[in-house]
Amino acid sequence: MSDRALARLDQQIAFLNEADKLKTTIRATNLCDNSRYENSAEHSWHLTLYALVLADQAGPDVDINLVMRMLILHDLVEIDAGDNPIFADLDHAAIAAEERAAADRIFGLLPNDLRDDLRAVWEEFEAAQTPSAQFAKSLDRFQPPMQNLQSGGGSWTDFNVTQQQIYERVGSKIEIGAPGLWDYAKARIATFFRERGSDK
Repeated sequence: MSDRALARLDQQIAFLNEADKLKTTIRATNLCDNSRYENSAEHSWHLTLYALVLADQAGPDVDINLVMRMLILHDLVEIDAGDNPIFADLDHAAIAAEERAAADRIFGLLPNDLRDDLRAVWEEFEAAQTPSAQFAKSLDRFQPPMQNLQSGGGSWTDFNVTQQQIYERVGSKIEIGAPGLWDYAKARIATFFRERGSDK
């Protein structure tokens, strides 16, 4: 192996070793069996599987392979910035700045061509302007409610979340890229709250 090829491989492995830290970033969402909170690496893997299995819910202009790339990369910035629960009261501008700095550092570990390619995928996801990014964002918002429903409430209970808050903060994002999934989720969320004596 040439010195140049070896140096490139060193950078690739450094990035992959750094990505391992995502396994230690704990999220606010419980596993489906409610045994513990999931970590961000598990979330990214699970979302990638969601894209593979739910590809039939995507619009005609959605590139599922690109969606899967987005989802496996989208939370790498949480290595530095941490998880920011959607129902917490947060400074979104400060979080965005912290995540951009994290993207600079983490993608910067890669050789320039890979850095630029993978960073562009992350940026497209963040901007949520293309059909693929919108579907990816929809899945990112769809998966936690599915886990909360399965685990008996999960983060909804932890944050004392109302049905209306779910509709406002989660539903609108799901509906943009995957309206069929939002119809599915909305009916089950309504049942969940109704069975607990709350229609709020």
